[in-house]
Amino acid sequence: MTGMNIVFRESGYLIKESGRVYWTLLKVMVPALLIVKGLDMLGGVTLLGHLLSPIMQLVGLPDEVGIVWATFMLTNIYAGMLVFFNLGIAENLSVAQVTVLGVLALLGHSLPVEGAVAKRMGVGWRATLALRFGGALVLGFILHQFYSHFDLLQQPSELLWQPPASTDPSFIGWCLNQIETFAWIYVIILTLMTLLKLLRVLGVERLMHMVLYPVLRMLGIGKDAANVAVIGTVLGLTFGAGLLIKEAESGRLTKRDIFLTIGFLSLCHSVIEDTTLVLLLGADLSGVLWARLAFALIVIAVLARVSFVTKRLEAAS
Repeated sequence: MTGMNIVFRESGYLIKESGRVYWTLLKVMVPALLIVKGLDMLGGVTLLGHLLSPIMQLVGLPDEVGIVWATFMLTNIYAGMLVFFNLGIAENLSVAQVTVLGVLALLGHSLPVEGAVAKRMGVGWRATLALRFGGALVLGFILHQFYSHFDLLQQPSELLWQPPASTDPSFIGWCLNQIETFAWIYVIILTLMTLLKLLRVLGVERLMHMVLYPVLRMLGIGKDAANVAVIGTVLGLTFGAGLLIKEAESGRLTKRDIFLTIGFLSLCHSVIEDTTLVLLLGADLSGVLWARLAFALIVIAVLARVSFVTKRLEAAS
């Protein structure tokens, strides 16, 4: 009976927490989706696509994908996914292109919120944009060139999950279709939170800690900061920054440790949840996980050892 009580308690906790997360996301996703729908009806999506065209061409993506990345940057991954589905461009993209888009989303999403979190820790907006916006473009360009040169992942992409298509072309029909999509998104959130809980019980989180911790220490990140970085890598930048604030207030962390840790988390955080979401779009794990992790480690290794670069970025904070 005790085991059943634990199961019921944990289930209740997951439902409550997933509901809280879902409500927070809805307050961002609904306005974002309505704005994009309005822009689409007025021809604004095409115009914005042309404005962002040079950036999209740099990473091998069509113009209209620009509005998707803009949504990722200004809101969150869920809202960006909704825009991606609504534009109906998935069938026109290769796996390589969706992987590059996934990298852009993972490095450059929720910038207003997560940038403010980084600012709270002393990492300013210029440094955040250099790391996240600049880093997304650099890694996206590298992957685009790599996949194109070796003719990899050029087959048409395939959505692992797709919201139900609307058969009613009217605005009312579109709204009803979005309501159904929002319901499915709650199912995805609950599933992901359950998965994270299960992985923690199975010891996957400890395994990631065992692998990443010594690597981060070798990069020059202090012991306490490296521990926080590993947790943030699994659970997200905001959660990691919250722990980092507690450690910073204890006086155990240097400004350098804080900067390098936030820098690493800016490039690689929430590797389970966020990675799973972009995999649903048809991205390949080689880019959205392994290349992203390697890129983050290389960038932080450079920042940790090139004092001139570190000082310049700290000055931008």
